[in-house]
Amino acid sequence: MEFDFNELQALDFWRRVVVATVRRDAPDLTARQMGLLLTVYMAPPPHTVRGLAEILNISKPAVTRAVDRLSELQMLRRKADETDRRSVLIQRTVRGSVFLREIGEIIAAAGLQEG
Repeated sequence: MEFDFNELQALDFWRRVVVATVRRDAPDLTARQMGLLLTVYMAPPPHTVRGLAEILNISKPAVTRAVDRLSELQMLRRKADETDRRSVLIQRTVRGSVFLREIGEIIAAAGLQEG
C-alpha cells in the first residue's frame, strides 16, 4: 500500500488519526510510548531494554520509563529471560494487542476518508 500525500494532506491525515484516538476512552500515550509499543508488537522478539534503546535511538532510562508506564497500563509485561537471568524480556499482552488493533482500525478509517 502506497500513499501519495503532499505535506498538508499527510498532516491532515495524521490530525484525523490523533483526534480520533484522543476521543476514545483509552489511555493517551506519548509518542515515545507509542513508538516503543509499536516496536515491541511489530518487530520480531525477543525485546530487551537495551535492544529497544538501540532500535529507537533513545537512552535505556527513557525506555525503562516508557516500559514502566506501558506495564502499568498492562500493554506490555516484563519477564525474566530464562537463558540469562540478568536480562529482562519485554513482552506483548492481550490488552496491548487490542489497543493497537483499535488504533489500526482508526488509521484505516482515516485512510478511507482520504480516498
